[in-house]
Amino acid sequence: MSPTYTLYHGTFIQLPRHIATDSKPALEINTGVLWVSNCDGRIQGFDWNVGLDSSDAEGEGEKGLSTFVQSKGWTLWRDGVDAKEEEETVTIVRGGREGRNGFFFPGFIGIFGSSTLLDWLKKYTFPMEKSFESANDEHKKAPPQAYTVYNKVISRTLSHGTTTASYFATIHVPATNLLAALCHRRGQRAFVGRVCMDNLVFCPEEYHDESSEESISATREVIKYIHALDPEGKLVAPIVTPRFAPTCSHEALCGLGKLAASYTPPLHIQTHISENKNEVSLVKELFQESESYAHVYEETGLLTPRTILAHAVHLTPEERTLVKRREAKISHCPASNSALGSGHSPVRTLMDDGITVGLGTDVSGGYSPSILEASRQACLVSRLVSSQAAVTTGRESLSVEEALYLATRGGAQVVDMADQIGGFEKGMYFDAQLIELGPVVEKISGVEDFETVADEDTGNVDVFGWENWEEKVAKWVWNGDDRNVRAVWVNGRLVHKRGV
Repeated sequence: MSPTYTLYHGTFIQLPRHIATDSKPALEINTGVLWVSNCDGRIQGFDWNVGLDSSDAEGEGEKGLSTFVQSKGWTLWRDGVDAKEEEETVTIVRGGREGRNGFFFPGFIGIFGSSTLLDWLKKYTFPMEKSFESANDEHKKAPPQAYTVYNKVISRTLSHGTTTASYFATIHVPATNLLAALCHRRGQRAFVGRVCMDNLVFCPEEYHDESSEESISATREVIKYIHALDPEGKLVAPIVTPRFAPTCSHEALCGLGKLAASYTPPLHIQTHISENKNEVSLVKELFQESESYAHVYEETGLLTPRTILAHAVHLTPEERTLVKRREAKISHCPASNSALGSGHSPVRTLMDDGITVGLGTDVSGGYSPSILEASRQACLVSRLVSSQAAVTTGRESLSVEEALYLATRGGAQVVDMADQIGGFEKGMYFDAQLIELGPVVEKISGVEDFETVADEDTGNVDVFGWENWEEKVAKWVWNGDDRNVRAVWVNGRLVHKRGV
């Protein structure tokens, strides 16, 4: 029998649930305990008056951990020892090893698409995706390569603290179903979409849907599989995925829009928009009757409150107004945009326009699977936007706190789960990561003592002991990586643990 609750004890850092467009958010930093039901993985409560003294003694104005457990009437759970039927048991997870500068932080929420840079797609992305095709004699079974790659993708993103991912898969039904099954088995919260691409004018001869009907029917097949895998969508859900407008015929786009709307509630939709100027020009050429790129999606029923638009680098003011009116959301992919020279998305402008923004990696085009990397790149890109603006307000640059907001609260809003994930409020799922920055750097008196410094791979963050939490979090954002991610939970389930 498992314990009734898991009690997490340590420092908890998150962003406020709501931020004003005209002010910078501040970190919410609390030290104490938070407990999670092991029945449904939801946060049941918290108490920020429980101290962190390792001896568990009660400090002034603080309750000791043992005293707190006793006050709740809980019994410490012991493996192999059956509790009484009416007894509530608890197991304790401490926020990092003593002296390691550990803290709990909400899990990252990211979009993992693929670039629309045309040459990149044809040279690298499409050939790789085609290799996930099933053999003729095993047309309902994904090839071993798909298992190997997708399993590694999930391991890698979890190790970087991504608890919720929205994945662009391939055109292959078995491989896409496999990705959904692996996410479900491994415990990563995920939206999984089979990419649709039936436009023979643009798509490679050897890699495309045979028709718009096939795009729609194959997508419906994946939706059916995922709904059977997770009927309530508690962990894995389908997402309609027209790759981007140039890869789809008008008929396919319309059919996919109708397909998404035919479910209750309507399915989420993900696609790309205005990543680079060549792509925008191509859309004008292919969809000459549409006023703009955004209008292509609007006219085909794909621009909805449950639509996620990746990139949005070159949206016009009129397109931003349309996106806002339809309540569609945007996934900002700064690392990919910079790596491929696509341009710099004006995130501050998008936010000021009232558009919901989260972060994405755009893997394949993006060089890193890390949403933490996307956070720091969002800060850097915003500074370039500011420096290149003809007229500047001084507000274009994003702060560290704003970037982390996009990575957590913003991402939760993008996938319509702001009441469920992205923070540590009561009733939310415990989707979290335990971050350790490492011990305080030892003081040495001279060159002769340099060999006494511990040689441990704690990443690129150095803590000297005089930093406050805001400064330590900033060091993590600018220098941290997966080596600082000690453990990751989704729905209260431990899904990743880094070795000692």
